[in-house]
Amino acid sequence: MLVPIMGLMAKLIYSAIASLDGYIEDADGRFDWAAPSAEVHAFVNELERAVSTYLYGRRMYETMLFWENPPELAEQPPTVREFARIWQAADKVVYSKTLQRATSTRTRIARDFDPHAVRELKATAAADLTVGGAELAARAIAAGLVDEYQLFLAPVLVGGGKRALPDDHLHLNLELLEERRFPDGTVYLHYRSVS
Repeated sequence: MLVPIMGLMAKLIYSAIASLDGYIEDADGRFDWAAPSAEVHAFVNELERAVSTYLYGRRMYETMLFWENPPELAEQPPTVREFARIWQAADKVVYSKTLQRATSTRTRIARDFDPHAVRELKATAAADLTVGGAELAARAIAAGLVDEYQLFLAPVLVGGGKRALPDDHLHLNLELLEERRFPDGTVYLHYRSVS
């Protein structure tokens, strides 16, 4: 069991794969263009291994629920099998007023997004947390809860859809911590919020 170190707070990280023009899904709700290459997938696995808890809205949870029991997992590439194990081992908090019950293990439902409760979770977590889904991430960003951003920019323009980052005149200063280019044209950008 991991135990938090006194005085150190877990980080809340927003991680997303987006088109170059800033969308996580296109105008038709599709995101098949965002499927990572094996190299990108392996890198994502390395990042996700350090996460103890995923915070999701209902739609993102229902999308990620695939990883609870992927079909024909034994025949999938090692990176896919590894991500399934990582996802299954993490705790999940799903924010939904309509979802009646969780259908995955290690999952609880919270009816309201409470910034104070998320701060407490960060203070007591043994490892970092991620927030998944643009709408929930926007709420966490507006509440000043997101410490770091891990953005994967896919080499595609989709022209519209759901934006990866809030579009509500929010101003934040960020410090670039890391960048990486992948052979498939994907670019990884890792930023930290600065005061």
